[in-house]
Amino acid sequence: MQQGKSSSSGSEMQVTWEDQQNINTFSRLNNRFHELEDDIKFAKEKCDNLEDAGNELILSDEEMVRFQIGEVFAHMPREEVETKIEEMKEATFKSLEKLQQEKESIVSQMAELKKVLYAKFKDSINLEED
Repeated sequence: MQQGKSSSSGSEMQVTWEDQQNINTFSRLNNRFHELEDDIKFAKEKCDNLEDAGNELILSDEEMVRFQIGEVFAHMPREEVETKIEEMKEATFKSLEKLQQEKESIVSQMAELKKVLYAKFKDSINLEED
């Protein structure tokens, strides 16, 4: 979509198809960035909760402990629960690392798009969060 120059304003910016694609890409990346921030917060909380559960289990002197599976609690041997919690912590940590790497990649891509868009549109465009 291109806009023609208006004789009254004198210097309107032309928005090319490529510019519009860059703006749309920036918007999608910004939305994903915010989703990732929420996902990272949730994953960190899950890691903390699993760490707390593991610590509580260490302090327990019970041979059989209750372990929540979905909506129900099952009685399981403590060693089995310890193993399960360690596996869950490891999986959650790996997931957290992937989310953080994706976030870093998105931040980098957004920075590049900002350079391109601000170079062309200067003060006519605002890509900053309020």
